[in-house]
Amino acid sequence: MRHKAANTCRVVQARISDDKQHKIQSLLKVTGLGAGVFSAYSVWRGDEKFYNNVFMPIVRLIPPETAHDLAVLGVKWKLFRPAYQDTERLRTQFLGMTFSNPIGIAAGFDKHGEAVQGLQLIGFGFVEIGSVTPEPQPGNARPRIFRLNEDKAIVNRYGFNSEGHGAVYDRLRESREQEHPEQRVMLGVNLGKNKLSLDAIADYVQGVKRFGTLADYLVINVSSPNTPGLRTLQSKSTLQTLLTEVLKARATLPANEQRPILLKLAPDLSEEDLREIVEVIRVKACAVDGLIVSNTTIERPSTLRSNNAGQLGGLSGPPLKQRSTAMIAKVYKMTEGKIPIIGVGGIFTGEDAFEKIEAGASAVQLYTSFIFHGPPVVPKIKRELERMLEANGYANVQAAVGKGVDKYL
Repeated sequence: MRHKAANTCRVVQARISDDKQHKIQSLLKVTGLGAGVFSAYSVWRGDEKFYNNVFMPIVRLIPPETAHDLAVLGVKWKLFRPAYQDTERLRTQFLGMTFSNPIGIAAGFDKHGEAVQGLQLIGFGFVEIGSVTPEPQPGNARPRIFRLNEDKAIVNRYGFNSEGHGAVYDRLRESREQEHPEQRVMLGVNLGKNKLSLDAIADYVQGVKRFGTLADYLVINVSSPNTPGLRTLQSKSTLQTLLTEVLKARATLPANEQRPILLKLAPDLSEEDLREIVEVIRVKACAVDGLIVSNTTIERPSTLRSNNAGQLGGLSGPPLKQRSTAMIAKVYKMTEGKIPIIGVGGIFTGEDAFEKIEAGASAVQLYTSFIFHGPPVVPKIKRELERMLEANGYANVQAAVGKGVDKYL
């Protein structure tokens, strides 16, 4: 009898234990599902705290280039849509076009034109893709991108990895065809040369002729530090020949395909180099429509703390901020404010953007802050920039361009 009672007791206890385990498993499933739904919603809506405290720290556990590829994929699939409505104060005129805001994504994030519409949904006022080379090329060997977490900076030596003009053209054409007329993306195409090209000038000419029908502006990138010999194209005589041929090529296109052409400069140019470049672009045959200041730097400030500071390649992020802002001010002063400038380098806050605009930039571009903070950084910078404009008495972005140039020299 006792033995029978004991068996019954064990059976009851086992059932209770199984029931508890089942309830715990159910609770974990429900909790996990809830956490997943909350996380997905927070990512989609661009919850800044969630990104900074949860999502981006997890992303930084992934190898940098893998994380970059996943980010492009996520933007391509339109998974990120921070809630923000651009205001009239942020609306600006630039290169003969109206931008809903002056914050763009710099070339280097979407190298192959895969995520243009998704980037606009995140809130960028304009999108620049590339660099694109005429023929496909793999770029430099991996690893070729390095996080400097302590400095919130990046070193990259991609080396113009590109799918080539043909593949990128086809992709952009399809993207353009899908656009709603009222939601047209302001698109820049950044052009590069093939590493083994025997005729660099022909590479750029080919790009101008190929992408005029799709882009809103084109960029002649002769300032990346990761393609051997590229920066020598910034020397006075070579640059004069290059720009003359590029502008001649544009003039042969139908009027509706003659896009503004910008020249992207390196931040490591001396003041004498800058003056020579300004002399070149003042010549009618070489008169580009704007400048991008600046590309990444090969310099390494002594303030860098990361172990990756010594990696070869171009440095971007806050360590570049002051150098690029000063260069914007110099170029604005040298050109007497007559040549529009896109300011790039270390923009993490609205104040950073405001400084570059006051120094002489008509628009600005992000890259590294987007990598470190994700999509929420875009509406954050726009909100902060709008407050800075209002606090300093500027009715809009254009009213602030170059107004503080002297204090940044």
